[in-house]
Amino acid sequence: MSDLESNKRTVIEFFDLAFNQKRIDDALERHVGSTYRQHNPEIADGRDGLVAFVRQLTTDFPDFAISVKRVIAEGDLVAAHVVGKRTPDDRGVVSMDMFRLENGRLVEHWDVVQDTPDTAANDNGMF
Repeated sequence: MSDLESNKRTVIEFFDLAFNQKRIDDALERHVGSTYRQHNPEIADGRDGLVAFVRQLTTDFPDFAISVKRVIAEGDLVAAHVVGKRTPDDRGVVSMDMFRLENGRLVEHWDVVQDTPDTAANDNGMF
């Protein structure tokens, strides 16, 4: 398996373990580097900030789940187009998350997030 494919799989597995299975400690152990740089201004920097964010989100919304729609990799970067739903009936929040990996582990994160609107100016959908 190429490094690009392996890096893509790491991101997908991280999302599933941390958010869907609610196993942030396992996700951290398996997929996050010893340092973790966060660019989302609403999440504290470092591994502790990541853990606090995921724990708070999954506590506030026990049915929260993420669905990865597409993943693109180039060099040491992986971009994932995902939708997170607080409840199964929620319209969802769509994000484009980008991770930088070192030695197959997540070490840096950026994201752009938007709510799924009730109506749209086109019929193309979010994905």
